[in-house]
This record gives sequence, structure tokens and C-alpha cells, in this order.
Amino acid sequence: MKNYYEILEVNTKASKEVIEKAYRVLVKRYHPDMQSKDKKENAEKKLKDINEAYKILSDEFLREQYDVELQKEIEQKYRDKYTSKQQVSEEQIDDDRTEPNKKKKAKSKVGTLAGLIDLTKELYKNKPKREEFKEMTKKDITAILLTVVIMITIGIILWFIPFTNGWMRELIIDNPLFSWIWKIFSKA
Repeated sequence: MKNYYEILEVNTKASKEVIEKAYRVLVKRYHPDMQSKDKKENAEKKLKDINEAYKILSDEFLREQYDVELQKEIEQKYRDKYTSKQQVSEEQIDDDRTEPNKKKKAKSKVGTLAGLIDLTKELYKNKPKREEFKEMTKKDITAILLTVVIMITIGIILWFIPFTNGWMRELIIDNPLFSWIWKIFSKA
């Protein structure tokens, strides 16, 4: 069974307006006339799926029926998963029943120690992703260094412009925070 919510890139609790807006955006994005020749066939298939998803999700009655069937399929998928590994109580199946709940759980780990541990496990488990992460980190460090250099350059330029010299002097020299930092480093 196709997941029409994923096709339209919306949440399972999305309103009619959100579904309609997502439909319009996706139709514009995947319209065959807007694609190159090599992507045209793929776009036509995607557009058929989008139209089918919109037809079901825009009608309240069909959407309710679809939601019931989707829920049954998800429950069956998790039952199969858990019974093949081991017997699990109904409470554990209910906890993991819907995929949006899993996404919410994953998002709640962001910025926590558990999230950092999961990220570390994922990086060591999948080496190609680890290489992508290294490349991304190099780009981030380059961007940070470039930003610092630009800010220092702007500060130097502003220092030598007579109109802004007084403002810069007040910002740097007369600022209590910078005076406090200067005292700490001058004692050392």
C-alpha cells in the first residue's frame, strides 16, 4: 500500500488546506512540461502518484478509510517485525505503532546526550556517511574561518574611517567587558 502522506510530503494530521497546498506545489514541481526529456517519464509517474494521493486525501470519507487501512498495515508490519525476533507485548507494539511517532521520538533526542550517542553510533556504523560528515565538517570550519576573517577586516576598515573611529573606540576600549578581558590577559 502506498503511503499517500509521504507522497504529498505532509503529516498524517494535515488539514485539507495543507494537503491542497502541498498538492499544488508538487504538481508544479513534477509537471512533465517543466522537466527535461530524460526526467519526463519519471515525472509523469510521480505526478500520477501525486494525483492519486490528492484524490484520496482530499475526500474526507476516502481519507478515513485510507487511514484505517494504513493503520492496520503499520500494525501488521510491527507485529511481523516483533514476532519474528521475539514475542512482544501489545503495549510495546502500541508505543511504536505509527511512523510519525518514531520521528517525534527521534527529533526529541536532538541536542541531548542520547542524540549525540546515536549520531556517533550511526557514523561508525556507516562509513560512507562518515565521509560525508567529514566533508560537511570541513565546509563548516571553512565557512566559520572565512566569517571571522571578514569580520576582522570590517573592524579594521571601520577603525580607520574617521566617522566610525569613535564608535569603534567606544565599542572596544570603553566597553566594560573588553576592559575586564584585557585585565585578565594583561596580568597573565
